[in-house]
Amino acid sequence: MAQLARRFTVVTALVAVALGTTASLAGAAEPGPRPTPKVAVIGTGGTIAGVSKSKVSFDDYEAGKLRVSRLVNDLRPEVNRIADVTTQQFGNKDSNNYTIPEYRRLTAAVDHALKFNDGVVVTTGTDTMEEFAYWLDLTVRSDKPVVLTGSMRPWTVIGSDAPANLYNAIHLAASGRTTCFGAVVMLNDQIHAAREVRKSDTLRLNAFSSGSSGELGVIDQNHIRVNRAPARVEQCGKPAWKTPFDLDRIARRPLPKVDIAYSYQGAGPQAIKAFADAGAAGIVTAGTGAGGLSPAMTEARDDAVKNGVVMVSASRTGSGSVYDPDVHGVIGAQDLTPQKARLLLLLSLATTHNEHRIQTWFHTLGTGQFTARR
Repeated sequence: MAQLARRFTVVTALVAVALGTTASLAGAAEPGPRPTPKVAVIGTGGTIAGVSKSKVSFDDYEAGKLRVSRLVNDLRPEVNRIADVTTQQFGNKDSNNYTIPEYRRLTAAVDHALKFNDGVVVTTGTDTMEEFAYWLDLTVRSDKPVVLTGSMRPWTVIGSDAPANLYNAIHLAASGRTTCFGAVVMLNDQIHAAREVRKSDTLRLNAFSSGSSGELGVIDQNHIRVNRAPARVEQCGKPAWKTPFDLDRIARRPLPKVDIAYSYQGAGPQAIKAFADAGAAGIVTAGTGAGGLSPAMTEARDDAVKNGVVMVSASRTGSGSVYDPDVHGVIGAQDLTPQKARLLLLLSLATTHNEHRIQTWFHTLGTGQFTARR
């Protein structure tokens, strides 16, 4: 309702201007200044908080050395003009070093911050940023803006992308433009949906893309351009907007073990067998093409299914869909990357043991398609 009210206010203002009727002519009171949006910035470390060996050591640095409060203070006073910003230091390490239990605590931190703020920015390392983002997309219960950002170069080198990325992320969160979008990633002036974004280069500043789906929009200094929205925005304001993965209702025991087995020419059965023997509740295969596996991996997969392991078939190509194969006990990952399919499977297994329900979630949550209306 709040979002609809905001839209109504904007439309009413535009109509008033078009008709030449202002509040002063009508004798109405002048509207007061718009309250400054409140944005919480939660720091987890990464390159954005890195300290370089010198001003030109772009790739030689220590990640996670600067506190997020320092980063935000470096943006003042300019950032004060767009938001009332507070900071929280959740952690300060490389994104690869975070565990699933820590992801769980991060969700709680974001949801708590959103109770008192209009939006949240999470700073993190770029190596697993797409997983951070998709996890928050699946688990955060608030529909307020959640924006993740980081950088490809540390804060302390000349020409670093870090300050601009953080400023733009705060600007985006404060604007409210991504309300009901779920988590988004803001890097290199581009806005990406958590579900589609992926890191596609090791070093370049434009390292992130959204594949064939394309970016959601861009930030051009003071202008935020949003050209499309994730499909879940259709459910904005409805109970169905929230995913089934309410971490407050999932038991505090360790979440199910889910692994990824990578396929290649002549791949053997060892990876799948080892994961299953180690107690994996689910395994995602990163197959060739549309999910293809070698004969040995196929046999190991079928044996794992017989032993109760839930299997999801994804592709290593990085683009395109893998639909449900005509194989009992194997679910198609649709167009999710293997690493994102793993997170969806992990949360699904933590919520239910009903394979049909899990398959349905991959067909709905996992695909993110708009619903045709007549």
